[in-house]
Amino acid sequence: MPALSTERRRANLRGWSGRTIAGVVMTLFVLFFAIPIVWLLLSVTKSAKALTVSNPFSVGSWHDLVANWHQLFGFQDGAVTTWIANSAVYAVGALVITLLVSIPAGYALALTEFKLRRALLVLTLVVMLIPSTALVLPIFLELNGIGLIGSPLSVVLPMSFFPFGVYLTYIYFSTSIPRDLLAAARIDGCTEVQVFTRIALPLGAPIVALVAFFSFVQNWNNFFLPFVMLPSSDGYPVQVGLTSLLAATPAFNPSSAGSDSIQLPTLALATIVSILPVLVVFLFSQRFLVAGMTAGGTKE
Repeated sequence: MPALSTERRRANLRGWSGRTIAGVVMTLFVLFFAIPIVWLLLSVTKSAKALTVSNPFSVGSWHDLVANWHQLFGFQDGAVTTWIANSAVYAVGALVITLLVSIPAGYALALTEFKLRRALLVLTLVVMLIPSTALVLPIFLELNGIGLIGSPLSVVLPMSFFPFGVYLTYIYFSTSIPRDLLAAARIDGCTEVQVFTRIALPLGAPIVALVAFFSFVQNWNNFFLPFVMLPSSDGYPVQVGLTSLLAATPAFNPSSAGSDSIQLPTLALATIVSILPVLVVFLFSQRFLVAGMTAGGTKE
């Protein structure tokens, strides 16, 4: 009996030690990621001088926040507003094309039989493994050959190429849509297009939302492609426009000191503004994202 009690105490001690270590590691990870975000949010409420001399985690003032806001959106006669509008056009335009192509393609790969079906699926998987930056140069040469460089299409069309969305849709439709239901619709006289639009597509709403979210985030955060395709700053999206703000910040470029220079708190505000659309989309689509991520987990 004493030996049993000793063994229990040792087991409890080991369990307590394991939980303690796990808690410490998780706390360190949270602090590692949370501290920079907290500092970034607080820095936009300070002046450039207060940012360097005050406590890093002290709260600034509403007056400084408003001043930083006006400086940001007054930069180059409202260039930031133009960049945000450009980002919206590129991201949403590419998103629409992606959904029109990826969802039917994934459905066809999952639930229809045709020649070269397996070869197309393998090709989709192979293309997913190729870094997108590796494709920018050949895409540039191709679009330059047809005279599209500098136009919105030079950004929207390559962004619309989203094999990951095709694969996600393939996984969802092949695991979560009962084939008997589709067969019953065909027996009732539905064509393949009607089966897709009236049966499969409504049932596939979660995966449509998931593909839309991933596509929008990738398009909004894309930097290298528009940086190469767009020679004029008037067509820049906000991610590329941030480089102009960085070049106009004396802390990073001493030669930029002048009337149109940008201070560090304003640059921090620009960073927050650039990620706000993605954050808003995520907050409003959480329910659909969770449904889409878990829908293909079990076989119907």
